[in-house]
Amino acid sequence: MSGLEIERKFLVLGSDYKSQAFSCDRIKQGYLCSTGGKTIRVRTRGSKAYLTIKGPSNAAGLSRYEFEKEITLDEAEHLFLLCEPGIIDKTRYLVKSGTHTFEVDEFYGDNEGLVMAEVELQSEDEAFEKPAFIGKEVTGDRRYYNSHLRQYPYSV
Repeated sequence: MSGLEIERKFLVLGSDYKSQAFSCDRIKQGYLCSTGGKTIRVRTRGSKAYLTIKGPSNAAGLSRYEFEKEITLDEAEHLFLLCEPGIIDKTRYLVKSGTHTFEVDEFYGDNEGLVMAEVELQSEDEAFEKPAFIGKEVTGDRRYYNSHLRQYPYSV
């Protein structure tokens, strides 16, 4: 997959998202490069692995170019050895809300206690239904980018 990624990010209130989820997977991700707003990431998600390249976000932090390619788990494990220090470890829950799916990430390790949700959109002004567990919007706040969290972990 490649193209423009448009998403909004939110902090999550409570744990109701767990009972509303129709799917969940453990995710491990590391960064081969994360400078100037550009990232090259390796990720395992359940039984699959991906290499993802993302360009810098626009001024509002809503959209950026993304290229993603599925790779083998073996390739991912070898690429993890080349990553910058700091691995992101989280469980992703998928929750339907109206016609959209929210991806809710519960972080572990150095980012324990952080729970964020994001929704991918077709346009920056697309309307969507917010589930009750959605809290403060953090779209564009670099402190909540995974590439930033691996270097500067979240603290409650």
